[in-house]
Amino acid sequence: MGRPIKRNKMGGDVGFGGALGGKLAVTAYRPYGGSKVDSTTAYIVAQRSSTKFKIHLEDSTEAVYQLKAVAPGTLSATNSSSLGEFCVQVILNDSTVAYVEKFYNNTIHYVTAASATGTATYTLGVEGTDEGQAGSGVGSIDVR
Repeated sequence: MGRPIKRNKMGGDVGFGGALGGKLAVTAYRPYGGSKVDSTTAYIVAQRSSTKFKIHLEDSTEAVYQLKAVAPGTLSATNSSSLGEFCVQVILNDSTVAYVEKFYNNTIHYVTAASATGTATYTLGVEGTDEGQAGSGVGSIDVR
């Protein structure tokens, strides 16, 4: 699996004033056999493998889902793992939208809409802070 993600980058910790902050945001998810949910509150709670994560869902439940490097509209309702699927969007420093294929402690493997793949270090930020990042190979992932 490689080096797991640091726990302080995942959900489960309550921030100042009870508000969650700085947690890896889930862009969209699709329960096994269900319909797609474009998420505004879902986030990653724990890592189970390089592509399986326990995520906190919109209805405040938690379940293990499989990470897919696809746009939200192409998440599958069925797959061989019998798990739901989710995606995490990353904005690269040149404003390219990509989707995370695998997380490592300080880096990600990503796939763009044009099927280009690559590796980048990542930062956690809010929408709009991804512009003007210094250096190549850097991406920004939204937080909840």
